[in-house]
Amino acid sequence: MNSIATPIPTETELVARAEAMIPWLREKADAVEKARMVPRDTIQAFQEAGFFRILQPRRWGGYEMNPNVLNRVLMELARGCPSSAWNVMVLGVHPFEVGLLDSRCGDELWGEDDSRLVSSSYAPFGTVTAVDGGYLLDGEWLTSSGCDHAAGGAFLGGRVAENGETVFRSFWVQAGDFEIVDDWQVVGLAGTGSKKLVIREVFVPAYRSHAIGAYGQDSHGQVNNLYKVPFFYVFYAAVSSVIIGMARGMVDLYIEHMKPRQNIDQAIGAAVQDPFIKNRLGEATAKILACSSRVLHNTEEAWSYAARGELVPLDVRVRHFATNQFTGGECFEAAHMIFKKTSTRGIWLNSPLQRQMRDILVGANHITQNQDNIGDLLGGQLLGSPLPAVNPFGVKA
Repeated sequence: MNSIATPIPTETELVARAEAMIPWLREKADAVEKARMVPRDTIQAFQEAGFFRILQPRRWGGYEMNPNVLNRVLMELARGCPSSAWNVMVLGVHPFEVGLLDSRCGDELWGEDDSRLVSSSYAPFGTVTAVDGGYLLDGEWLTSSGCDHAAGGAFLGGRVAENGETVFRSFWVQAGDFEIVDDWQVVGLAGTGSKKLVIREVFVPAYRSHAIGAYGQDSHGQVNNLYKVPFFYVFYAAVSSVIIGMARGMVDLYIEHMKPRQNIDQAIGAAVQDPFIKNRLGEATAKILACSSRVLHNTEEAWSYAARGELVPLDVRVRHFATNQFTGGECFEAAHMIFKKTSTRGIWLNSPLQRQMRDILVGANHITQNQDNIGDLLGGQLLGSPLPAVNPFGVKA
């Protein structure tokens, strides 16, 4: 059954709920990593807080809010438990993608229960074949974060030949059409439960798919102007926001670690008086704040166009995509900068500092944080070079 309609909370209320969860999430973080998945009671707490409804269309019980509301929530949650926040990010952005599809998808997904969640795996590991009325999917799709909690199935990415060209599409696949295989043994973000999905010759109707990244062409006009922002635009910023939250959590832990510490082999005594410790903390904090300001500014600028029913201009689009992707590297640099100043105290497995550092390392490795390739694209665009034929902006160069 659908949930009972309740008043839509404000952005301030949602962010405050996330901030209040930080101590609770931090206490659970070690157990989450050991279990290699987020517990159901944590997911339920996120459900009750309304985090998964932020980008869900109002037509199906959601709040249909500015994407920065989700970004700010993620920046708080990841301070407590990066893996739990990562699940909110993945499971929380897909209600937005449903808003880009034919309205039959939303009716099928949320008609009986508007709290059902959807996971994903976009890297085209499996094969897709266009057939009469839709597509045939077969193969294995890796790293589907939060899939154990996704009763609504998963969005899977794949390349398919259509009309003489290769198109990258996203396909909504029902939960009963794939098997979850627990292969998630990793160095960081182990608690995300990002397991493998195995699919064997499954038919997906055409209306359950869209050309992902096809800017402005993947909206069927079923909902308001929010959905004029393409899905990858929202997804990339959300990943960056989680990583910013992880780095903020590293600063939190570092401050707690350093305040009582004494430098027994140095004349300076208290660690808080050490100029190098203070310098590293100040510089790391500045880097993280810069990342936060950039992601929030970019999203707000994109929203200003969408709110007027307009598509974001191409030059602005390129700048946003590119600069957001520097977040992972810059946050990792900031976190590593202060982690090195913990000396041996930070390396023990019972120290939350080393876990936070490993989680940031893995988050920064995500494809949405590919600063090398995207930096070349941005620089070329600024110098007047044409976009490559294959680009994340849905533009045919």
